[in-house]
Amino acid sequence: TVLTGGEPQPGPGHFFQPTVLGNVPASARVHKEEIFGPVAPISTFRTDDEAVRMANDTEFGLVAYLFTNDLSRAMLVSEALEYGMVGVNQGIVSNPAAPFGGVKQSGFGREGGFEGIDEYLETKYVGIAV
Repeated sequence: TVLTGGEPQPGPGHFFQPTVLGNVPASARVHKEEIFGPVAPISTFRTDDEAVRMANDTEFGLVAYLFTNDLSRAMLVSEALEYGMVGVNQGIVSNPAAPFGGVKQSGFGREGGFEGIDEYLETKYVGIAV
């Protein structure tokens, strides 16, 4: 069910309005593909384990978001999510000081942050018997 948006954005270009979808079943295509657009599919769940299973049931893993007032819960769920980045109580995860990148089919490696320099380093191991 389209709750809001879903229409072309007026003006130049080929853009769609931010869209919120409600009552989206876990089997829906929007849950299985990597959507690069302002789309928020809303699904219900009974337990955190169920929510994590639903979120991880995709071959992609760039970024996930969760909203809660319970920091312990946020940490447990964040750890269980198979995503390269997790936004807790925020919709923007980009930060120049933080590593940026996904897992699964959403990429390998990280850009930015301390980890971003690893791509440009050569590591050498030298073993010496004495």
